[in-house]
Order: sequence, then C-alpha cells, then structure tokens
Amino acid sequence: MGAPAQVLDWLLDWLLDSDPALRWQVERDLAEAPPAVWEATRARVPHEGFGARLLALQDPDGRWAGGAFFPADADPSGPQPFTATTWVLNSLREWGVDPGALGDTADRLAHARWEYDDLPYWGGEVDCCINAWTLLNGGWLGVDVNGLVRWFEEHRMADGGWNCAWVEGSTRSSFHSTLAAVRALRDAQRRTGATPSAAAGEEYLLERRLLRRASTGELLAPWVTDHTYPFRWGYSALNALDHFRDVGVRDDRMAEAVEVVRSQRRTDGRWTRSGRFPGAVPFEVDAPAGEPSRWVTFLALRVLRWWDA
Repeated sequence: MGAPAQVLDWLLDWLLDSDPALRWQVERDLAEAPPAVWEATRARVPHEGFGARLLALQDPDGRWAGGAFFPADADPSGPQPFTATTWVLNSLREWGVDPGALGDTADRLAHARWEYDDLPYWGGEVDCCINAWTLLNGGWLGVDVNGLVRWFEEHRMADGGWNCAWVEGSTRSSFHSTLAAVRALRDAQRRTGATPSAAAGEEYLLERRLLRRASTGELLAPWVTDHTYPFRWGYSALNALDHFRDVGVRDDRMAEAVEVVRSQRRTDGRWTRSGRFPGAVPFEVDAPAGEPSRWVTFLALRVLRWWDA
C-alpha cells in the first residue's frame, strides 16, 4: 500500500471553489462537513450552475435536444453527441439533484421513444449501457423499471458479465458494459430491497484486477488508465474503483488499480483530465485535457481515502 492520500488545505480550498454539483460532494466526502452544510449546497444544484443550466435546456415534451439517446439533429456519421435526454439525466442524477426538481418529467418521458425500434423510453431497448442508465434514472425518478432487472438477468454472458454487442453475436463480456450493469443492479438492490445478482459481474472485473485481460494478463488497453469526467460510457480503473467504493466491496485484487490511480497524482497533489469523449456537449464541466481536473482529483482522493482507511 502506498502512502495515504493527503488533502492539503490549499487543495481542499481549490476543490471547494467549484460548482455546487461538485462542491457538496467535496464537503461531504473530503471536508467532513456536517450534513446541514453539504445538504444546503446540494439543494442549490437545481437552481444555479451546471444543474440549473441543464434543466433550462429541457424541451416542453420532457426530453432534451429532441431525442432519447441522440439529439434530433445528430449526424449519423459523426461522434456520439451527449446532449440528448439520457445523458442529461445521468448528469443530473450524479450531481445529486432532487427528483422533485424535475417536476413531471418522468410522466412526460413515458410518451418518449427510443431511436432504436421506436421502443417506449422507460422500457429500455437492447443496449446494456442504455438499459443500465434507464434503470438508474427511472429508479431515481420513481418509475417502475424493475422489468429491466430481469432483462439483465436474462442477458448475462456465460463469463458473468454483459456486452452491448450481444445483438451482433458477441459471447464475451465487455468491461464497459459490465461496469454499467453492476452499477445499475446495485442501485436497484439498495432502492427496492431486491437481490439482483451484480456479484458475478463484479467478479468478472475483479478476476481481471480491474485492468487486465484474463487470457494473457496484459493491460486491457491504454484507456483503462485514462481518467476523465464525466465517465459517459467509458470504463477506467478510477470508474471501477469508484463503484466498488460506493458499494463497500473491498478486495485485494483491486490493489494494482489503486496504485495506478495513486501514481498518476501530480507533484502538486492534483490529477489531470486525460481527455474527453469526442462529441457535442451542452457545456463543459471540467478543465481541458491535460490540465488539473477538480472532478478527477476529487474522485481519486475519495477512492484513495476509502482504500487507505
């Protein structure tokens, strides 16, 4: 185990000098502020800064950018845009927005359809990641999306995980899809008391030490050690560690991934943003690639504080 991660006073001040969407989490998880403090900051998210800006972009029919997963003006030959409904809901949920701030959005989205086969929005479609986000967002907004829990049980691969490419015939799990699925299933378990099996998917990741191919032991790909926020659909060691921290699952097979994250800390105590996914966004929420990132620094420090404890 490396040296415990320290949060110096100036570094904490730098992290606190941020949008309420991040600040309340820093107050709660690093500054150890009393609940009255961070809850008051969290309550500001729908009314100012990033949260308010996203809410102001909502269409009258409850969607964003005229689409479920793709905006109405999406270029089929271009990169994935991140302006449509599912991506916006992901951000608002991750930023701690109270569901009440979205009014009757859940009811209005009951009339929305996916771009894939014109399927109803809250029923999900065939993509594992999309269905994971629908399970998370529906649960957050109080929609009965428990049918998607069964969908995941029915579409698990023999090796324990999931792969969005199952519709093309893939029989091997994907790191990206599996992490999205276990996040959603664990959330459903906490929310409903049901016992969907996320453990097999988590074991799939742990067997690979969150980093490596099971067949050769080689590093999965360079992107596994790249760290950025928002996570979007992408897998990374930091993203996976944040999940295991969130659900309180600690395993020695995570140790290498932890040290990878620790080793990327700059001499000034911060982490840089590795890059960002190409594609349109409503607005930027973090530093440019290669510069110190408040979001990545916060996420890394929170993971290391949990692990070192």
